[in-house]
Amino acid sequence: MDPDQLARFGVLLVRPGLLVAGAPAFGGTYAPGILKVGLTVVLALVVASVVPVPGLAGPVGIGVVVAREAAIGLSLAFAVRLLIGGAELAGYLAGFQIGFTYATVADPQSGAQNNVLSSVYGLLALVVFFAANAHHDFIRALLLSYEALPLGGGGLDDSLAALVARMLGAVFTIGAQMAAPVVIVLLVVELALGLMSRAAPSLNILAQGFPVRLVVGLVALAVTLRAIPVVIQGAIPRLLELGVQTAAAFR
Repeated sequence: MDPDQLARFGVLLVRPGLLVAGAPAFGGTYAPGILKVGLTVVLALVVASVVPVPGLAGPVGIGVVVAREAAIGLSLAFAVRLLIGGAELAGYLAGFQIGFTYATVADPQSGAQNNVLSSVYGLLALVVFFAANAHHDFIRALLLSYEALPLGGGGLDDSLAALVARMLGAVFTIGAQMAAPVVIVLLVVELALGLMSRAAPSLNILAQGFPVRLVVGLVALAVTLRAIPVVIQGAIPRLLELGVQTAAAFR
């Protein structure tokens, strides 16, 4: 094979490769390597048939193009990762209030130690992501990005810092929206337990309050669980738009 053609195809692998490697829905950390490589090659072959690859002028030119392609792919991947991260944050906040932080498990999505509820919320967000066919939207955005952001060198837009701040802020917004019902209910329980401890100082609230928080928290979680997919579905378009805008900053 011609080395120049091989180098051009290698450049085409970067943008979809970073999306597959960085987004939990497409590959993430714990997906088999052969699966991620295969999906990357398939996406690159689809792109190669319609996207012209400009001439690559030496190692420096190739490095600039590869860095820009990697930044665009990571921008789209981070949008998916922020959705899962927001759900995990909601699970952590709710689990902390209920008392699940005493036992942690290894999260298969991130490899970090999270409480059980955080892992459940993250997996639920991933299921809703596929059920809403959001993976089709991100693949479509990847393919359309070659029209708006053709292969080649580029620069940085002044809005990049503000977009990154908005993406990070979206994690806390999503997490707060998902965890708010459980946290508010348990806050009322904490206030009630505090009033009981003042009214009856002989009661051991520290020992008796834990099962009360656990039962009330699980009931509140069961009642509000149906609202979580609605929040996730509403967050997907916003995060996709943020990912596209961040990618467009690398013009």
